[in-house]
Amino acid sequence: MVAATALAASTEAVQPLDGSENNALLRLDPSKITTTWNLSFLYKDKTAARAEYDHLNMTANDINKTFRPKFGNLTGTILFDYIQSDENYTKALNVLYAYANAQNSLDVNDIFFQNFLSDVQNLSTEYAKANSFADVQLKSLPISTWNRLFAEEPRLEKYRPYLEAGYIRFVDHRPINETHAAYLADLSNELMKLDTNAEKLVTNNVNQAGNITLENGKQYSVNYSSYYDLLMTNKDRNDRKKCYDKRYYHLFNESEEMGKIYSTKSKLDDKYARELNYSDAYEAMMFESYLNASQIDEMNQVLKERKGDFDKYYEFRRAKMGVQELAPYDLFLQLMNDPDKKTNYTDAAIEIYNSLALMDPAFGQSFIKTVTSNSVDVYPNSDHGKQSIQYAQDLCALKRPALVFLNYKGLIDDKSTIAHEMGHAIDFYLMGQSLDYIYCGGTIYEMEVPSTFAEELFMDYAVENYDRDTAIAVLASHIYNYARTMPRQAMITEFEHRAHQLISRNGNASGSDLNALWDGIATEYKSDNIAYYPKIEPEWPYISHIYFTDNYYTFNYALSEAITLSLFKMYKEDPEQFNKNYVAYLSAGTTMTPPEKLKKYFGLEINRKLFEDAMDIVKLRVDQLEKLNNETAG
Repeated sequence: MVAATALAASTEAVQPLDGSENNALLRLDPSKITTTWNLSFLYKDKTAARAEYDHLNMTANDINKTFRPKFGNLTGTILFDYIQSDENYTKALNVLYAYANAQNSLDVNDIFFQNFLSDVQNLSTEYAKANSFADVQLKSLPISTWNRLFAEEPRLEKYRPYLEAGYIRFVDHRPINETHAAYLADLSNELMKLDTNAEKLVTNNVNQAGNITLENGKQYSVNYSSYYDLLMTNKDRNDRKKCYDKRYYHLFNESEEMGKIYSTKSKLDDKYARELNYSDAYEAMMFESYLNASQIDEMNQVLKERKGDFDKYYEFRRAKMGVQELAPYDLFLQLMNDPDKKTNYTDAAIEIYNSLALMDPAFGQSFIKTVTSNSVDVYPNSDHGKQSIQYAQDLCALKRPALVFLNYKGLIDDKSTIAHEMGHAIDFYLMGQSLDYIYCGGTIYEMEVPSTFAEELFMDYAVENYDRDTAIAVLASHIYNYARTMPRQAMITEFEHRAHQLISRNGNASGSDLNALWDGIATEYKSDNIAYYPKIEPEWPYISHIYFTDNYYTFNYALSEAITLSLFKMYKEDPEQFNKNYVAYLSAGTTMTPPEKLKKYFGLEINRKLFEDAMDIVKLRVDQLEKLNNETAG
């Protein structure tokens, strides 16, 4: 409807995937790899983007005017027409948001895009309010009415999974009326604004720890990017300790301000959830994810019980580094002769591409389209406001490659990050080419599976193709990433949940309260083989995910890693059969529920066995590292 012209103009250059092509015949031309975003394919400039905003703002009530009177006598055909109109408007709105968010990510201090992102968030809220009549009515319909609507309009059948996922299953968790829906939309807007403000503070304050003097006498500025750069590459243990200490004490100082923000967010989270008849935001997230709290409790319990599976790895690292005991600032150093060795982005991208050689040809095609189309912004620029995070933003509405946001410094871990985000990008592209836009999505943990799976592919490629010294370093880093993904990400969610409970009980929580809570929970997950400080580093102030509008985001990383490791085992056993199932799984989007998809394509269920199996594979990777090291020594 509203967005037809703009969307058609933006999709002209896109060519569909040809699944008949073979990866071996595809070639990634290094000269065509791009390293910066050129967002003009979305909008020519900020003036054009503002014009699109003005247009969408003017037409935000059109669907209300057209369909509100008709919903008094709702038929299947009316509902079909409403869904299509809503989908077209939402496409245009999502493209506008992708542009505003991308520009804000490049510089959180750009006043125009600060305000523009806020305006787009407000527009989203106003659109939700204008069309709350449909949300209220559709979530309250009895099954008999749904059966009538489907019978009246055969074309409505293709939207059955969408209607089930978005409306029918929420009959007990719905706004009471339009006034209530408008109130909820305003709460959601508050949360979006809080998230934007938190990210600005994280970028400008929390991640800027100040200067240290290195052992060579040089001054070194410690920010998010430089912090990990030094810990990964600097062999001088004193320098690493200075760098760690600088941020360690800085985080304690920043925790009070971020604690105020998090307390506000927590209360809004739970308030929003309780308005929809959930006990709290945690129950709401579980319901929306097709999970129950006992499944996540089971995962956390397994990860706590089996934290000792990493002990042999930590002992390997300690011996390799020649230290008496491992300190927190020893955990990131790359275990190679030249830990500062860097790979330029083009060569790294080619390596990631080569790691896809045994995957379905659609993977290689998606990768090439993404890295050669000004869709990846590669290098850090934190001194000029670029956010320190990495992400992939889908453009399924345009059937185009995703926008990939990196902070690439050339280190080994940065290659894994490319693989991770390109896994997302490939998934988005497969869905965009295969599905109606309305089905391009999934639960958070589902969306993380292709990214973590891509990391496993890259890991196998690295072990097989790198020299032994580098292969050992890559594998060691990867195993530590398991620890940073499974125990740590589960720990972050447990921290969030208990912080919400603390704030709910007391009405507030100070930064000191949250630091103490973090310390207590971390102790349950952390290895006894590491000499942590008496108070564990309070990482929570800089974790962007805890400020997201989507609550309890990080358990999804742990859950997806467990699923990925089970899938990777299947892939190693039979790549050809796995590829058929995997492409179908990714291309299904939300046409099936998450449990149905896992069961249909892979026979998996989310239970204790899945988590135990995942940790078994971690142990195998640790054994692989030990074997590789022994072979090298021999």
